[in-house]
Amino acid sequence: MMNHKSLSLSLWFPISGVVVNVGFQIILEQSCMSQNNSFFLGPIANWEFVATGLMDMQKPPEIISGNMTTVMCVYSGLVMRCSWMVQPRNYLLLVCPASNEAVQLYQLSRWARAKG
Repeated sequence: MMNHKSLSLSLWFPISGVVVNVGFQIILEQSCMSQNNSFFLGPIANWEFVATGLMDMQKPPEIISGNMTTVMCVYSGLVMRCSWMVQPRNYLLLVCPASNEAVQLYQLSRWARAKG
């Protein structure tokens, strides 16, 4: 009988057998995707959104996608709420989407002025 983790992994790898699912589960549990490391690596990886937004400030506002910028604002707002609600509080996780929200709102204002 398969446990919950093996069942969810078998949905992602329907062609693979149970052996691959169990092996992948062991690798997943021992890798950097564990809970302790993801509290550090997750926020660090999300700083790429902030860096990209800062680099895009040098580009003309006509190439900004209003739809994508709006989606990034909503995404950042949701991640900020989740990072505030998690116990213990992870302030590194809170600062990252807050910075991204500020950058994306600035980009959205540039886009609106260009369309305006």
